[in-house]
Amino acid sequence: MARSINESGSSWVFPDGPLEEIASRCDVITAASLVGSCKFYHDSATQSVALPASQPFGMPCVLHTHQTEVPPAHNPFSRVHKFKQEGAQKDKQHDAKDRKGTLCQLTPLDRISSDAVIPDGGTGMWAGANGDWIALLGFPWNWELVNVYTGRRIPLPPISEFKSTPDKLVFESNDQHLQLLKIAICRVPTAASNYTSFSVLAIFNAAIAVLHCASSRWTVLDNQFLAYGYSDAIIHKGIVFAVTQTGEVYAWNQLSWGPLLISTAPIPPELDEQGRYNLGSWWLARSPDGSRLFLVHTWGVTDGRDYTGLVRILPAAATSEGRHGRTIRGYGKGLLGCEVYSMDTSQLMPPRPWRRIISLGSYSLFLGVNYPIIIPVEDGAEHDRPNMARSNSVYTSHHAVGLAYPPSPEICRFSLNSEDCTVGFQTNIRWTWRQVPLWLIPSFANARQWNLPSRHRLCRGGGDGHLEALTGDNIDLIAAHLDVTYTVRLAACSRELYDMISKDEGKMHHWDEPCLLMPPPAYWFGEHWDLATASRLHDTVYDLVPLDHPRRSVALPFMHDRKWLGANGDWIAAADHHEWCLVNVYTERHIPLPSLPDSKIHHSIVSYRPAYSFNWGPAIYLLKIVICQVPTKGGRYADYKLIALFDKTIFYLEGGGDWRMLEALTPAPDYPNYCDAIELRGHVFAVDETDGSTYFWDTANGIFSVLMLHCMIHCLNQ
Repeated sequence: MARSINESGSSWVFPDGPLEEIASRCDVITAASLVGSCKFYHDSATQSVALPASQPFGMPCVLHTHQTEVPPAHNPFSRVHKFKQEGAQKDKQHDAKDRKGTLCQLTPLDRISSDAVIPDGGTGMWAGANGDWIALLGFPWNWELVNVYTGRRIPLPPISEFKSTPDKLVFESNDQHLQLLKIAICRVPTAASNYTSFSVLAIFNAAIAVLHCASSRWTVLDNQFLAYGYSDAIIHKGIVFAVTQTGEVYAWNQLSWGPLLISTAPIPPELDEQGRYNLGSWWLARSPDGSRLFLVHTWGVTDGRDYTGLVRILPAAATSEGRHGRTIRGYGKGLLGCEVYSMDTSQLMPPRPWRRIISLGSYSLFLGVNYPIIIPVEDGAEHDRPNMARSNSVYTSHHAVGLAYPPSPEICRFSLNSEDCTVGFQTNIRWTWRQVPLWLIPSFANARQWNLPSRHRLCRGGGDGHLEALTGDNIDLIAAHLDVTYTVRLAACSRELYDMISKDEGKMHHWDEPCLLMPPPAYWFGEHWDLATASRLHDTVYDLVPLDHPRRSVALPFMHDRKWLGANGDWIAAADHHEWCLVNVYTERHIPLPSLPDSKIHHSIVSYRPAYSFNWGPAIYLLKIVICQVPTKGGRYADYKLIALFDKTIFYLEGGGDWRMLEALTPAPDYPNYCDAIELRGHVFAVDETDGSTYFWDTANGIFSVLMLHCMIHCLNQ
């Protein structure tokens, strides 16, 4: 089946359209993994123009938990895991390695939220992200870096100087309690370094630790000058920079000196009416070209609790509107604010002064638990409602993990344009503290890197030189999201995908079993051909019903405004009001069929079947198209044989020719009443519904003769 689809090469297996169709049926993370699964997908995706329309690839999104608790039955990874367990006894070691996933959501700025299935960390907590990687925290000291697309995991060693506590975010050192804020993935692992070289910062409220290799130890950066807790830290030009909650910036050069206080806050902290400090956050980032250090200060965002006497309570938003399933609120000037400063760090002793940045140009900053992202953003067309995605803006999310209350507003856009107000929105209807929202840009830009060989290769690979990034569970996950036809397309892409899907250990698909192809239950009713509702004629998703298993969906895009007339193997005979054709249900190869001679179709008011009228007689009704021999590649798809079975006559067609009518030598008033026909060894047989008479035509050498065999039904039973 799938192998025959691929016999002519895979360049045409996924033309423009099917790839987008498959991607739209998967969650966004799985769709990106799919692109990296083989060369055919990758080449199609990189050249596709329509693919970004199906998923928010390349768009900054907020990764957060699902709005509601997701039952296991609706969790794709859990469902696949359950199917894989049926009928199989696995040992505990294998169970521990079984990959499952967590159903989350990705919220783009100007699109409806999309589902995202990321590798499951069990009870782990997101603590940072950068590119394709996220940091997961488990207990005790079960820290690891995880590639969200391939599931590759890199365990991180414990910090020997710190002692764990029952709270996975709290540690002890010299009788001091340390609260973990986040994990900054400053340099991501790559295949070129065998996934062993990277740079990670563990940022605590009163300590910072750095790690450059999975096999090395953490280095704790001491700071005897620290008076207030840390807020953020990054690595810039090989130097660790950290900012405190009051805006003081420290630097460590691990090879020569540190710590070094390079600056105090470039602006005095804002005071409220009672002379107390307003709540604010300090962030560090890098300029787009990586040459300068950015210091960002945001203020006015609270965590929703009553801070009467301490800070100003954030009043109701000046404007509020619903957009893309979330409520966007605008806040007037003076309620929330953001300022960006820049420093040239080529000289730190003495340090150069901070300079105020009034414009980021076409770029925008995305700050949160993730490593800072600075990318160009298109403003888009200005209509009645401007886009949330804007250039020259700073976007913020949570500044630390484990917050007891979400910030309010949770997601903010601070525009550096003085005339624009600050806008914000919340991610979840119900706050789930265990997973803190963070910024993530879904992308398959690194798909080729996912499959470069390494000594600790976790991905299945090989197979005709294709890119094979998906694990067996992930293949099952994709197949579980797809209808039957596109699952076969998936299997046709490479030898390994074919082997995985055809074996189907989880029994999610029931290959080679007889199934009934039929419209969905909503359309199981009789209706006239020309009175058919638009929803039925335009619906291209049908049901495939096995005898002893639940039905599955099957997508047939070519059936738009068509009805099927017959089927055999991979081919369907279909017709609209103007044309008959043969279509391969998997590749959608289209073969137009010639018109019947001297015929005209019309629609009867008393029959559900299409009727044809001819110049030589009364109207006849089409029963079906019998595909006696399917077209094949060896015959250049012109070796088919068809029978057009009408109630009163029969037409026969061989590929490359015209329809020829097979006449029955019966008296004019006594027309036959055919009910079925078949071709066998160059002969056409037809049976009469009235008395069971069988008609025979010899088609050899194009010479048609007829023989009527009167075989009564009661004689056949003898």
